[in-house]
Amino acid sequence: MRLKTYIVEDNPTIRENLIATLEELVDIEAVGTCETENEGCAWLASSSNKWNLAIIDLFLKQGSGLGVLAACRDRKPEQKVVVLSNYATADIRQRCAQLGVDAVFDKSNEIEGLIDFCIQQRSATP
Repeated sequence: MRLKTYIVEDNPTIRENLIATLEELVDIEAVGTCETENEGCAWLASSSNKWNLAIIDLFLKQGSGLGVLAACRDRKPEQKVVVLSNYATADIRQRCAQLGVDAVFDKSNEIEGLIDFCIQQRSATP
């Protein structure tokens, strides 16, 4: 079964490359994307049965990924939320942990960690 993934990323090039990479290496199914906090919060809330994984950037065209993370707090236990950001500092990682994020990955040097995380989630998804 493919890992149904929702991506909150405002950079079209990064978003398209991420989807292509994860589709090829992990066999995800991108069930949706958005570029703003409001869109991400609305879709995730209205589509609670349509996703297994959300990948969220912190800096968006409107709002912040932190707002999207807060909106995901009441997700199902099997639904995982990760942050993929250029700003994966210790402070950001701590703030994300407080918001219940399952993992934080730096775009510049932790893509392999994200891929490994996705592979593990795909194996665990019924």
